[in-house]
Amino acid sequence: MVSIDEVARLAGVSTATVSRALSGRGHVSGPTRARVESAAKTLGYVVSSSASSLASGRNRNIGVLVPFLDRWFFSMVLSGTAAALMRRGYDITLYTLTADREQRRTVFETFLRRQRVDGVLAISIELDEGETVRLRELGLPVIAIGGPHPLLRTLAVDDVELARLATAHLLGLGHREIAHIGASPEFDVDFHIPTHRRQGFELSLADAGIPARPELFEPADFTIEGGFRAAKQLLGRPGARPTAIVAASDEMAIGALLAARELGYRVPEDLSVVGIDGHELGEFFRLTTVDQFPLAQGERAADAILDEIEAPDAAAPRTAQGEQPTHLPFELIVRGTTARLER
Repeated sequence: MVSIDEVARLAGVSTATVSRALSGRGHVSGPTRARVESAAKTLGYVVSSSASSLASGRNRNIGVLVPFLDRWFFSMVLSGTAAALMRRGYDITLYTLTADREQRRTVFETFLRRQRVDGVLAISIELDEGETVRLRELGLPVIAIGGPHPLLRTLAVDDVELARLATAHLLGLGHREIAHIGASPEFDVDFHIPTHRRQGFELSLADAGIPARPELFEPADFTIEGGFRAAKQLLGRPGARPTAIVAASDEMAIGALLAARELGYRVPEDLSVVGIDGHELGEFFRLTTVDQFPLAQGERAADAILDEIEAPDAAAPRTAQGEQPTHLPFELIVRGTTARLER
């Protein structure tokens, strides 16, 4: 293996200068840094993680807690997180937290205590008081995406406002008979996102003086198949039918589009559909949505925790009661599945 001494000889500098140039710690002039990096690349030299850790006291590794790896939202947030960490020279270690209490206890009491990570990100996962206390006892920066987490620094979108904006868009187009595809109780976990989105839907209706009607609500499971079944229920019932649907996720909205097509509805002429999330399939289906930018959420969380690690004095001080969540941006993206009601 190539040694740091060989890099130093080729670059014409000391080993200490090579170390500073490649670690980013300490002052090195631009031309010298470029010469060292060129020599390292020529020789195929990679900084030893164990040596770097001993010298800096850092592992250059971030632990990430996630409830799922196979769902679109989590994979997008993870992609953003991993890309941002890689740009700044950090590795990522994933810990999947299931509902199994023993498995979760092992993660918090064993894996995270091995001192292999410099900080922890918790992605859209609800932690109990004991788990939160164990995280804080690590003495490491911890940032949560999604919340609230009263004792942790949190980045979160306002799910009530997401649905409120989606519904207001349809109201602005003249729709009054608006249905909502939400979630059944077994899917209302981890911060009750479906409940908050239903609240936003109903608040927007109330702002327009329209009472929420139970028959215009149908639960599903946040999948395309679930949205398809729910929309068929809403559109196949006898009596007055909705002219528009707000789905609590883009995947359910796409299912609703497919159900409408099967039942002979033209979208958006006969039925307007809006989703929430910003799914990558939305553009293909020309779906109007409220985008919460999950890729950017992961990037922002990674940058925030690395800023805390690398410049701890600049980090905002915490109170014993924690912090108010930092609200993340979202945006209405109007495409081809919503239109003004023509009657």
